[in-house]
Amino acid sequence: MLEIRSQTGYPLFTFKLSIVMFDQLVNLVKEHLDSHPEVANAIPEDQKQAVHEEIAKHITTNLASAAPQQGGISGLLSKLQSGMASGSPLASGIEGGLAGTLGSKFGLSPAITGAIAGILPGILQKFANKAKDPNDNSVTEDGISGALSKLGGGLGNLFN
Repeated sequence: MLEIRSQTGYPLFTFKLSIVMFDQLVNLVKEHLDSHPEVANAIPEDQKQAVHEEIAKHITTNLASAAPQQGGISGLLSKLQSGMASGSPLASGIEGGLAGTLGSKFGLSPAITGAIAGILPGILQKFANKAKDPNDNSVTEDGISGALSKLGGGLGNLFN
């Protein structure tokens, strides 16, 4: 279950994500962080899984928010796949708040949370490539659209 909350903490939407998609995203986060040992080694061993899941939740929440402005899931994935750079409006929107959340929830230093936010574009690009790969059905454009459309109300149509 994932909740999207307002800045005051009030729950705006609650929806269940595709377990497979979320697990794939958590695995991508883990793989990408593990390829940066200076970052991975700074996360306490007993917190690694929770940190990976928090990053994946943050990405998912921001993908749901960004999809309508990017032309739906297809436009969003194309933008991510084309290699968005850190500092682009889309990357900044997704990176925004992650460092603070990781610092407050897990006590990670600003240097580590900043490094994690800095490698986020690479994770997003890998996620988009996986979704667009016709030989990999673990994460698909339809699956992402379906998971994000469960936001309910009329918002579901924004993602198609």
